[in-house]
Amino acid sequence: MSLKNCRKVGLIVSLFISICANAEYNKEIVLEQIIKTDTTSIGQKIIYPQFQNSEVTILKVTIPPGKSTGWHKHNFPVFAYVQEGVLTVEIENKKTMTFGTNSSFSEVIDLKHNGVNNGKVSVVLIAFFMGEKGKALSIH
Repeated sequence: MSLKNCRKVGLIVSLFISICANAEYNKEIVLEQIIKTDTTSIGQKIIYPQFQNSEVTILKVTIPPGKSTGWHKHNFPVFAYVQEGVLTVEIENKKTMTFGTNSSFSEVIDLKHNGVNNGKVSVVLIAFFMGEKGKALSIH
């Protein structure tokens, strides 16, 4: 194949890839970014651990009014979306943060923290755990 023909094939392949990438979703599909971050909620750099048997777990967590998760920590990245209510997160260094309905955050790594519902309605979270198969999702 001549250089001229190679260039034509390359151009056609590039055009095809571009069309496929743009056609990834139907025009009626709405994409809304929930979170895009490379740090936790307190600025820790997110680093994915090298597990032998990685496993993603997604949980719907409901915290009734006046209740809390209890003090715990994670040694891998965890991401959460607050579907309902207002969550207060206490961190072992005495920092407190609040996340309301439709907010999202990257949980702290290797620091004890406690999720508290100080409100009058249940807090509902969707939590994404980037853990390891057969291991606990949190350490109490």
